[in-house]
Amino acid sequence: MSDVDERPAARVICLDRDGRVLLMHWYDHVDDTEVWEPPGGRLEPGETPLEAARRELTEETGLPGSAVLDRHVEVDRDFRWLGTRFLKRELFYLARFAEERPPVDPGALTEEERAAFRGCVWVEELPEGVDPPELASLVEQLTRNPDAAEQPAWSPDAAGRPV
Repeated sequence: MSDVDERPAARVICLDRDGRVLLMHWYDHVDDTEVWEPPGGRLEPGETPLEAARRELTEETGLPGSAVLDRHVEVDRDFRWLGTRFLKRELFYLARFAEERPPVDPGALTEEERAAFRGCVWVEELPEGVDPPELASLVEQLTRNPDAAEQPAWSPDAAGRPV
């Protein structure tokens, strides 16, 4: 019998200027499965979901957490990872970037994450096996919101600050 992890988590759906979605590619050596999913992870003690989403985005991608908008959809998830069953509600946030395929630098991954990390890619079409399976619907929900059009995409100035 495996453990069940119910700790809350937050994820970030990142869109580049052309609407491509950033996906992280992971390999679970326990269950011998590959996973494609948006960046994100569990909340640390005392952290809000938005704070966790911003922290996780920076840790896993090197992209600025300030790009994460305070808009989310809730997703009930039930999946296995490294021998543990995760049964939880995750908040999926939106981050928009003004450039095409902003460079990603996953330099702050944990040791466990580094062992499982297989890369990342900005995709126009979601690959088979994307998790959660309803990711396309989540993108649509977050971007159809009338307020989404009013939010500027994150764009750095010469010093790397948002403009």
